[in-house]
Amino acid sequence: MAKDALMDFDKALELFEPVLGFEVHVELNTETKMFSPAGNPAHPSNHDAAPNTLVAPVDMGLPGSLPVVNETAVRYSISLGLALGCSIAPSSRFARKNYFYPDLGKNYQISQYDEPIAFEGRVEIELEGGDIVEIPIERAHMEEDAGKLTHMGGATGRIQGAEYSLVDYNRAGVPLVEIVTKPIYGTEHRAPEVAKAYVATIRDIVRGLGISEARMERGNLRCDANVSLRPRGQEKLGTRTETKNVNSMRSVERAVRYEIQRQAAILAGGGTIIQETRHWHEDTGRTSPGRPKSDADDYRYFPEPDLLPVEPADELIAQLRAELPEAPAVYRRRLKADWGFTDLEFQDVANSGLLAEVEATIAAGASPASARKWWTGEISRIANAQGAEPAALVEPASVAALQQLIDAGTLTDKLARQVLEGVIAGEGTPQEVVDARGLAVVSDDGALIAAIDDALAAQPDVLAKIQDGKVQAAGAVIGAVMKAMKGQADAARVRELILERAGAQ
Repeated sequence: MAKDALMDFDKALELFEPVLGFEVHVELNTETKMFSPAGNPAHPSNHDAAPNTLVAPVDMGLPGSLPVVNETAVRYSISLGLALGCSIAPSSRFARKNYFYPDLGKNYQISQYDEPIAFEGRVEIELEGGDIVEIPIERAHMEEDAGKLTHMGGATGRIQGAEYSLVDYNRAGVPLVEIVTKPIYGTEHRAPEVAKAYVATIRDIVRGLGISEARMERGNLRCDANVSLRPRGQEKLGTRTETKNVNSMRSVERAVRYEIQRQAAILAGGGTIIQETRHWHEDTGRTSPGRPKSDADDYRYFPEPDLLPVEPADELIAQLRAELPEAPAVYRRRLKADWGFTDLEFQDVANSGLLAEVEATIAAGASPASARKWWTGEISRIANAQGAEPAALVEPASVAALQQLIDAGTLTDKLARQVLEGVIAGEGTPQEVVDARGLAVVSDDGALIAAIDDALAAQPDVLAKIQDGKVQAAGAVIGAVMKAMKGQADAARVRELILERAGAQ
């Protein structure tokens, strides 16, 4: 694949104004699917289901099967619409969106078109430094997910170069809410940051509502990022591209930046932008062409004849409105106060996109300071090295358990980092990794004293200095003892024993 020409980002923004738009798909964690009684793979109880085991006739599009609307999914959708500041339609209708794809058994998707459940909303997002940007929401509509193709035999896992593909219909029919923004103007140089912050805010909202796990690495939350450029001073919008199914906040940020640079280079060179979907490649940090972007007419939408309109009662809407959790901005202010963080400490966590992980780690028993240290420190470092999302590497409960081993004196910070690597490598829980690798701190003073005596005997000059009151000389002995104990000793305890032994001789 030939590399795209890219314009310097700052230069691109001198010549062109970026206009953004986002379509975020949220998988709802109901027990069953949107239109069938089959188990929902987005529900925690079904995460490990084998392929093609969570299916029903309607998911496969078998003749004679009829859809039945999941009431809980409708309630969740209304709650999400309210949290997005939307109006809830007194009557909304499902439609058939017609297109062929191997993992879409019916050859159409049941979605909503011109009559969505929620419309005309707004979301406030907070950028680094506390700046607030308002994102206009056009609609939030209900639909079902398609199945999943796994491409086999190729080097990349993508369809290009694959020998064949396997179809898993478990995901077919999973309840989705698609949140569509209006065009977003005025983001300028902060366009990539706005993209990341918007997706993070949507994730916070749906997690706060308890309607989705919103794990991007699992596909619970997926973002299609639309980017277009128009020359400075021009009112007409440029042609947009849609980068599909970007599965991490970091990737959303990078994809928007890349598209701005790519499109600017084409336009400045006299070329034209093709309205198309694009694929994001995490390994290379580039997008590549997908297919020409279809307009609504190409899908031949028409009302779904097997389903009645959805007409929620005013009392239900009022009840769901009353049950809404705190808004993300209020939620963040409360967490900052509860955790006792300074502005910089809290901003460090917020900018990392790891608020939910830190909160869950604290709930599992870790202190706020230790939870912040692990997630924004060692875990993020490993994630960056692997090109992965921190949340995909380790569960908050494991991080809390790791810290508890430190607090109990079982591990030092250095040993704990080795244990973390084992947990991330799939070797088990922190305790299991400690046991398997033999990494626990040596707490037997007898073993420590033996190592100390050997070190003192090997360094009589250091011993003399300690006995003369130059206690800082103990550092050389501590280093020798720690080496002899393979790092599995408490340096503070070793120092105490060294001073005791030196004073006794």
